[in-house]
Amino acid sequence: MLRREAIRSVHYRERKRGGDSGRRDMASKDITASCFVSVSRDITESIRKIVDKSSIKFIRGIKLDTKNGKSEDRILVLTTWRLYFLTAKVPTKIEVTFNFLEIRAMNSHPEFQVVIDLDKSTYSLRLQSRDHLSHVVSHVNFALSRIFNNSVFSPSICHSDSDLSEGSRKYSPSSETSVETQRACGGFSETYAALCDYNGISCKEEVQWDVDTIYHSQDNREFNLVDFSHLESRDLAVIVASMAYNTWFTKLYCKDLRIGSEVSEQVLHTLSKSSSLAELTLENAGLKSDFAQKLSVALSENPASVIHSLNLAHNTLDNQGVSNLIQQVCRLSKGLRLLNLSKTSLNSRGVVSLSQALCSSDEYSNSLLHLDLSKNPGVLSGEDASNLYLFLSQPNCLVHLDLSDTDCAVDSLFGALLRGCCADLSYLNLSKNSFSHRKVKETLPLFRQFFSSAFSLTHVSLASMKLPPDALRSLFIGLTTNPHINDLHLDISGCELKSAGAAVIQELFPRVSSIATLDISDNGLDADLLSVLPALSRHTSLKHLYLGKNFNIKSRVLEEILQKLVQLIQEEECALQSLSLADSRLRSRGTVLVNALGSNTCLRKVDLSGNSLEDIGAKMLSKALQINTTLRSVTWDRNNTSATGFLDVARALEHNFTLQYMPLPLSDISQAFRSAAERTEQALTKIQRALLRNNQTQRFSQRQALRLHQGLVTSTAEQVMERLCVRVQQQVCVLRGVGEMEEIQAAKQVLKEARNSRALYPSLCELAHVLSVDGPVRQKLDSLAGELAKAADKELQVIVDSMVSLCRELCPLSSSAAERLSPPLSSVSERVSIPRSAIRTAMMERAAQDIHRVLEEVKLSVVSYLTNSIVDQILQELYATHKTLTRQVSQVKRWEGTCDGGTGRRSHRHRDSLDITDEELGTSIDTIAIKKHSSRTRRIRPVSTRLSLCDDSSSSPPASASSSFSALSRSASCEGLSELPTQGAPLHHVTRVRPRPPRRHRAGHAPSDTHCTENGTVTPLDDGLPDFYSKRVLPDSQLSSLHKAHSLRRKKRRNMLAIFGFRRNRNSTLSNQGPESGRDGCGEECHTVATAPTGLNQCWEAVLC
Repeated sequence: MLRREAIRSVHYRERKRGGDSGRRDMASKDITASCFVSVSRDITESIRKIVDKSSIKFIRGIKLDTKNGKSEDRILVLTTWRLYFLTAKVPTKIEVTFNFLEIRAMNSHPEFQVVIDLDKSTYSLRLQSRDHLSHVVSHVNFALSRIFNNSVFSPSICHSDSDLSEGSRKYSPSSETSVETQRACGGFSETYAALCDYNGISCKEEVQWDVDTIYHSQDNREFNLVDFSHLESRDLAVIVASMAYNTWFTKLYCKDLRIGSEVSEQVLHTLSKSSSLAELTLENAGLKSDFAQKLSVALSENPASVIHSLNLAHNTLDNQGVSNLIQQVCRLSKGLRLLNLSKTSLNSRGVVSLSQALCSSDEYSNSLLHLDLSKNPGVLSGEDASNLYLFLSQPNCLVHLDLSDTDCAVDSLFGALLRGCCADLSYLNLSKNSFSHRKVKETLPLFRQFFSSAFSLTHVSLASMKLPPDALRSLFIGLTTNPHINDLHLDISGCELKSAGAAVIQELFPRVSSIATLDISDNGLDADLLSVLPALSRHTSLKHLYLGKNFNIKSRVLEEILQKLVQLIQEEECALQSLSLADSRLRSRGTVLVNALGSNTCLRKVDLSGNSLEDIGAKMLSKALQINTTLRSVTWDRNNTSATGFLDVARALEHNFTLQYMPLPLSDISQAFRSAAERTEQALTKIQRALLRNNQTQRFSQRQALRLHQGLVTSTAEQVMERLCVRVQQQVCVLRGVGEMEEIQAAKQVLKEARNSRALYPSLCELAHVLSVDGPVRQKLDSLAGELAKAADKELQVIVDSMVSLCRELCPLSSSAAERLSPPLSSVSERVSIPRSAIRTAMMERAAQDIHRVLEEVKLSVVSYLTNSIVDQILQELYATHKTLTRQVSQVKRWEGTCDGGTGRRSHRHRDSLDITDEELGTSIDTIAIKKHSSRTRRIRPVSTRLSLCDDSSSSPPASASSSFSALSRSASCEGLSELPTQGAPLHHVTRVRPRPPRRHRAGHAPSDTHCTENGTVTPLDDGLPDFYSKRVLPDSQLSSLHKAHSLRRKKRRNMLAIFGFRRNRNSTLSNQGPESGRDGCGEECHTVATAPTGLNQCWEAVLC
């Protein structure tokens, strides 16, 4: 698509008089300017109808040589990136047009003749004057310099010689020798527009806007193709091609976006030309298998390449091509720092080639920091893995090593890691591999020695493998004896630790002080958590704990485990900051832990997703959030929460000002929307609004604000100033030989100040930053609010005075002119002050941050005001100077007797409109006050009572709570129950005298006896069963039916709980059964009591006599 040869071979040759005599004979020497066709208004209007008038830069009549040796009149039109030959009649039409990139050679000859060579044709044209020739050559040169971005591949810019006037040079306000001003993102938009024109596709203004505004304001050097994934493949190819000569972007990123052959070809072309692209990420981009081979060829063509990071993960690549690529990269000057070949279909032979390439050069040992070969099953399963182990055993600087899911023998690897990777290795991921159990005892000393000798480990993952207890013991012993590492993240989830691993954790883990994050989820610990949790509580440096998928146990043991977990997080010396119980299926029993979050003061992050806590859990969470001031993140999903539960959480967040992050519970939301869409949407809106309020103090960086504001303030003025400076400089060059007039000296001074104004905005910002590093404000933070306000005013006074002084130093003339404004420039410091209310309302805890933000906003306003004032004066001076010098040039031309064709060239040149008014630009300085929410004084809520411990009405009753929990829950136990009319008599079931059926199986272990306490727990159902079958309380009339039911029950072997399965209204508390209720088998003394208070989803009922 893109013709790289056109860009590669474009060059210009400027020849002096005495050039090719054959070319010179083609022109007639006696042709004067009067022989050229004049461009009338009608022709101009006709041209603008077929050529975009906004892009027209030059229109002149020329003589175009034909094949038969004659010359014909044509109209030459130069646009931004294209040249046109049009007929000299009305209506005109385009005869020839081509982009500047299609030019192969451009030779100038005497008599104002220029010959342009293209691929398949050559054009010889004669212009009217030397100035016209100079303008054409300089315009084409300047356009190409902007396309190539002044790279090493750019053609040399034509300088003036005896044939060309000095006005052909292109000047900018920033430097007398530079060809262009500094452009946004290295002029990417202009290169993109030129290539779109070259390829005949429409230029997407959204691409230019995104790059010039978003990328530039964020100082983003990484070009992300995903930002433009909505465009067609051809548009993406042009975008990538525009980076070939761009020096701004250093990274090209594309992930989860399938790119076609056009785009991949342009990626290769860009890498073969770019001297600034250092990082390439094409992850899951649908690359072909030969892409690695082609990439190695492209890099071999670019010795100036600085590429050092390659991420080609999730693409099917050829193994030999990968090997060739690694060998080629090692020859580059920067070496290879990052190599990600995850899930690239590598096989054992590919690893052999890769390992040999890594071992072939010492550069990799000194440069490679990141190596990822994960998700290539079987790649390290055989003897071929020894080649990679050889590289790892050499002294290297690897920091990140990921060999997960490669079928690597983990115990065999640590010998190589011990010899070569102890010094710098920080991240080690060996998950989804295995231990070779036959040799595990032989390799355990090396395993233990590595963990005792590593200096920089921060993350170790041995997840999803069967970890032998001896290996876990060696791991803990090695870490215990290692004094070098701290804050280690250890992931041993899914390792089937079970009871043997739990015993090792209980014995050794409290001594391992280097572990800050422990993930032991999905290890089948279950009841063994009773011994593991006390060991975790004795660990003083554990900050993050993952316990999910370890609670597949009966309810009685689960309750005891949860009580121990509550004790763990409520201890005063607890260092835990985050706790994850994801996917543990705790159900309603987990509400005891949720309720304990209310008084917790250590946890900042908690994950309770996947536990089916339902609306009662959401209710307990809302109670906890209303009093908790330490939680910053709560993850809550897959808990069967309805709109009612979400509304409870939303109401709680209205009074919580510290929770900042709560990801959308997508699973629960989708279910809640089906039943109550409006209420669910209302609750989510309230939740998101509260979280946004709590995050208001976290704003984007001040550097980003300055960069974005600078682009909005100065971009238009810079463009106008550039055009004026170019014209004034050309006029000065024309008048330079006449003599040193006062107007020339004044023009030079104005040009100098215009160049200095380019550095005005960043210099003022830098000055404000330097002077604010350690100002008087920070020294007065402990004083009263009034003293802080005075100190802030003093600091701002110094800054503003220094800014004004810098303005006077850089631009003295314009500063003097700005003094005549109303108000004058020197009075800025008198009119700027920090709002007193902002400092009075700022909390002392955040005073430094808040005051600094207010200062930055005020300083930004001052910088904008000063910049606008100075630039406005410079523009007016430039415009006045331009008018004055225009009259001087006209007089000089008349004095020199210049012909009409030479002097008239400026009248027909495209003119830029200068809409400059006399209105003042932003004379008032706005100060922005800080609006803070005052903190609420709240009473510490006592620990809430567990309202329900049952999963559903058919679940088994819980065991008695421990003494610690009894003390916590005794204060509010059975407020919903009425007084029982037992007159001190024990409670018995109405059918307790029913005869016991014969048992065919040995009775199981009887649980310990419990009592119905005031906190709502229920007596075990087997209490009193012997008397139940021995006494008789029913009338004889009902015995026959009972015997029939007895035989039916023996056949079905139902649970004994079924005879108590009465369901009553949740709101019922106590109902007396009279004689008329004899059908229920109760007399006058029968009473029904609901032990669960109002509002729960499930209730237990007992029939009391």
